[in-house]
Amino acid sequence: MGEWTFGDLAGHLAGWRNRRCAMLEAAGRGEPVPPDPWSAEISDDEDIEAINVWIREHDRDRSAAELIADFDASYERLAAAIEALPEGMVEDPAAFAWSDGMALKDVDLNGHLNDEHLDEVRAWLAR
Repeated sequence: MGEWTFGDLAGHLAGWRNRRCAMLEAAGRGEPVPPDPWSAEISDDEDIEAINVWIREHDRDRSAAELIADFDASYERLAAAIEALPEGMVEDPAAFAWSDGMALKDVDLNGHLNDEHLDEVRAWLAR
C-alpha cells in the first residue's frame, strides 16, 4: 500500500465501487450515466492516478472506521442496484458501455480489489 493507510485503501475501493453503484442505480431508473464525482478537471477516465489522488484528498478528513464502513456498505448498495435493474439487463452484453461487451453477470465487479490490492490487504492483516 506504500504510503497509504488501510483507511486510504478502503476509501479508494469505496470511491471506485460507489461510482459503479451510481451508474447501475441510474440504469435501474432508466437514466443516463451520472457525472463522475471527481473534479471536472479530470476529463479523461484513463487518468487513474489523478482520480486516485482526488479520492484520497476527498476522504482525507474521514476516519479509517468511516472509510471501512463506507466500503462495507458499498456491497449492499451494489447488490441493491443490481437487483433494481430491469429484467434481462444483467444478461445483455450491450446494456453497459463500460462492460467491454460483456453481460453484467459476467463482469468481475471485485476485479480491482482482487487484481490490484488483495495481496496488500493480506500482508497488512498478517502484520
